[in-house]
Amino acid sequence: MKECMVRLIYCEMLGYESSFGYIHAIKLAQQGNLLEKRVGYLAVSLFLHENHELLLLLVNTVVKDLQSTNLVEVCMALTVVSQIFPREMIPAVLPLIEDKLQHSKEIIRRKAVQALYKFYLIAPNQVQHIHDKFRKALCDRDAGVMAASLHIYLQMIKENSSGYKDLTGSFVTILKQVVGGKLSADFNYHSVPAPWLQIQLLRILGLLGKDDPRTSELMYDVLDESLRRAEINHNITYAILFECVQTIYTIYPKSELLEKAAKCIGKFVLSPKINLKYLGLKALTYVIQQDPNLALQHQMTIIECLDHSDPIIKRETLELLYRITNGQNVIVIVQKMLDYLKESKEEYAIINLVGKIAELAEKYAPSNEWFIQTMNAVFSVGGDVVHSDIPNNFLRLLAEGFDDGEEDQLRMYAVQSYLTLLEEEDKLYPQKFLQVMSWVLGEYFSLVTDVDPEVILTKLHSLLKKTFVTSETKAWIMAAVTKIASHTSCSKTVDELIQEFSSSLDTCLRQYAFELKHLCEDKALMKSLLPFDASCTDLVVDASLSFLDGFVAEGLGHGAAPYKPHHQRQEEKLSQEKALNFEPYGLSFASSVSSSGVTGRQSPTGLSFGSDTSGNSAEMGHKETNTLKLEGVRKLWGKEGYLPKKENKTGKGNEPQTVPCGSLLAGQVGEPPALQPDQGASLSEEDKEKQQLASTLFIGLGSSAGVSLMGKADTATQKFRRKSKINETQQLSEEASGLQNSAASDFGPLLDTVPINVEDSEGSMHTGLRKTSPSSDIVEDNLAFETPQSLRKSMLDDRLSPNRLSQSSLFAGSNIEIFQPSPSAQCESASETPLVPSLPEQLEELPHSEVVGLCQSDALALHLCKAWTDDSLLLIVFVSNKTTSALCAVNLVFEETEHFQILESATSQFPVIEAQSVEHCQKGMRMNKVCTQAILSGSVSYQSETETRLEFSVTLSLMDFIRPMEMTTEDFGKLWLSLSNDVKQNIKMSSCQNSLSAALDTLQQKLKLHRVDIIGNEGILACQLLPSVPCLLHCRTHSGMLALWFRSPCAALPDGLLYQCQKVMEES
Repeated sequence: MKECMVRLIYCEMLGYESSFGYIHAIKLAQQGNLLEKRVGYLAVSLFLHENHELLLLLVNTVVKDLQSTNLVEVCMALTVVSQIFPREMIPAVLPLIEDKLQHSKEIIRRKAVQALYKFYLIAPNQVQHIHDKFRKALCDRDAGVMAASLHIYLQMIKENSSGYKDLTGSFVTILKQVVGGKLSADFNYHSVPAPWLQIQLLRILGLLGKDDPRTSELMYDVLDESLRRAEINHNITYAILFECVQTIYTIYPKSELLEKAAKCIGKFVLSPKINLKYLGLKALTYVIQQDPNLALQHQMTIIECLDHSDPIIKRETLELLYRITNGQNVIVIVQKMLDYLKESKEEYAIINLVGKIAELAEKYAPSNEWFIQTMNAVFSVGGDVVHSDIPNNFLRLLAEGFDDGEEDQLRMYAVQSYLTLLEEEDKLYPQKFLQVMSWVLGEYFSLVTDVDPEVILTKLHSLLKKTFVTSETKAWIMAAVTKIASHTSCSKTVDELIQEFSSSLDTCLRQYAFELKHLCEDKALMKSLLPFDASCTDLVVDASLSFLDGFVAEGLGHGAAPYKPHHQRQEEKLSQEKALNFEPYGLSFASSVSSSGVTGRQSPTGLSFGSDTSGNSAEMGHKETNTLKLEGVRKLWGKEGYLPKKENKTGKGNEPQTVPCGSLLAGQVGEPPALQPDQGASLSEEDKEKQQLASTLFIGLGSSAGVSLMGKADTATQKFRRKSKINETQQLSEEASGLQNSAASDFGPLLDTVPINVEDSEGSMHTGLRKTSPSSDIVEDNLAFETPQSLRKSMLDDRLSPNRLSQSSLFAGSNIEIFQPSPSAQCESASETPLVPSLPEQLEELPHSEVVGLCQSDALALHLCKAWTDDSLLLIVFVSNKTTSALCAVNLVFEETEHFQILESATSQFPVIEAQSVEHCQKGMRMNKVCTQAILSGSVSYQSETETRLEFSVTLSLMDFIRPMEMTTEDFGKLWLSLSNDVKQNIKMSSCQNSLSAALDTLQQKLKLHRVDIIGNEGILACQLLPSVPCLLHCRTHSGMLALWFRSPCAALPDGLLYQCQKVMEES
């Protein structure tokens, strides 16, 4: 069987159908012979995917092998788990994999970390309770285990860097040891010590040091050392240098490091090697936002790269030009992009470029005519691969209008332009371009007074007869004809069109023709249904469809089946499906208990279950639809590989080329500045042209005025500022961030076992509650001190704040250098103000936190207290005047954020604050986007001798916005069936929680949930996210485990509450 399976693997790799052997691969993995089991696991990992139905047969084998004493069997099981196990099967193996983190063998611990990394990617909420074990893996004696844990930390720090800043000293120490060659020679690659480990650490440090001077100061020395040691001429050292440059420009800047990084970029850009030149352009594109003058130093090299033979170099050069575009050079840069677009045949490049051209055209258009002509070129050259958002945004821009009120001129020019294009009879236009033309002509044809509407109808009628026009585009054209016909008394073209298409084989066209015929018979009705320029008018819609009540009653009277809501159909469908059950058979429920009238997946109040798998119930019935479909995929690789066509080099002219659709881009580039006489004499004609192009492309980068970099705040006025006509409502996000600040813990050394404590020096203060509050004992709300950040510049003073994060070495031993913090590196605590704020009397009765400091200066101090009301979170901010004179024009501003909604104005103004006095303001808060915690930033400015501004930040948690939700057991059951987003997880119960009642008491007290009912070994609780987003929880105990099942209309809310439950149960 082993030999047959090897041949079957070969056949599968060649693309032949071999699904008949999948079951035999699973059987082979279950064999006792080690060699056969190894071949079986290999075949299973190649044959099956995460949603394959046969994967269920492998769960028991993997669980058995994870418990084996044979190291090879454990390794094979861990490998398969990290490759193909879906999120529904994680609870079956998660406790076993957690135990493997303590295994004596390094390879087992490393593979366990890799499996947990896979779990974190697909189901982060299920592994958040073991973050402390991730920290122990970071301090593992084996460097391989430590390196594996960096993948998890990189992902977590990307999502929430503030929660891991206390580990900055540890990461810096590890990088110092790696760069210094302290690791084993087995990790070297071409004499470079652990290059991939260096790259991971550099990326982590870049995320931690962004906009944080104290954290960045810890990294300066090791970054300088990394730049100095990466001098070997090899590709891997170039990769390290590239990451160093990115990190240096990401963290808080230091002038000496910036100069060294700029020199490194210059070496890359000027290198004759294509790979290094690409790295240089990539780095230049990344740092151009921080240092625009760097592009001026290499402008001639960038011009040469525009005509490079390698298309990747040309594309990256265009990306760089896109970043430096402003109102002065937009015409030239857009023309260069269009020239490349006409030559490119790669679909990805076309989609990417047309999006950038459309964005630049809308933002920096010098005139209406240029904007319309550019968009015509985009639609014509881009073809039907253009993303649908581009024509939709263009039409929306025309419909909504602009702040300056000149939208009619733009619309009129668009109509004239499209009429000119349609005069060419034999021209083939993309379908999306024709749809845009049809919509614009139908909406704004009356703006062109010198053209008879009959002429426009004739052109549209001729388009309907074209064979290349698709059915969808013909529907757009028919809609345009209908709109134009509503404003004309009579039209022979319309009559011919109705007669021609009333008998069409196309059902859609035939329907449009009949509708047009009936509307033309009643012109008054037609005008009322199709008013002019009413595309953005809000429509009143009867969502209940009450006008169909009579029809529904008649149908029910004749025996029709009643309508079933979506959630009810989903419940019935899931009740017929078999799901994975991880509970022992002896603990299944008695049939007499499950006596509810609903079968299968029922309400917890009926005490009947289908499964304990973790996942969204809405996804259970659609597993096979998520597989990769390769039918109909166009093959772009031939026998000779993917070879781009050679570019035809033509002579450069001053006039830009026009796009194929005939004078689509008529705007010409203005004359560049004249060269100095002594320069022109010594340059060839080709060099003169390059100099002229450079002066046109890089205009506006030499001075601060007029510079507008993509990705930065644009001070220039935008040509088209949209005028909102459509009311858009905000909805809760469907994704949970699942982030939480981790407390400092003990670390063991990387190569020794002596633990060294890492101090938490974030300058955070933990709020203690005077009364029972919704966030007590579960989330330690940090109020982080932040210093005001200035904008980055190319040259700045390297004398930063003396405050440093304390750190300790992860390494101890005779051969390892110890990185010890200096006494001056401790954080300076802010001096206490003699003014002690206190809550107003009306707020004293509310549950509230202690009053804690936010920020202060010599003249002013800011304190904050949180109070929890039934409908919101109140932030009470105290502003204290510490001086002996009055402070004037004190202005407190909270910054807008996607996570929170400020119920009142975000600004509070105090005209005068008397000497040695305290003023306060309060802000009601609600959560807009569900997250475990997020930071609310703000600033306070005041006028004393000079205007001073202080910045602060407040960490708010999910539990600040959770309130109990009282309901009966019957109401709970009805609401449960109406909710589709669910999450399940099994949690170990501690010895003090030996009963369901004790566990529920813990959850009720610390999470502020409402206990609805307890029936046997099951209990139900309810809560709500303010103002009214419910979340229901069903609990059940078995074998020392607490099974949690959350349901909510918001997909992100159960994940956040599950994390809080896990943390509470562990702490208690």
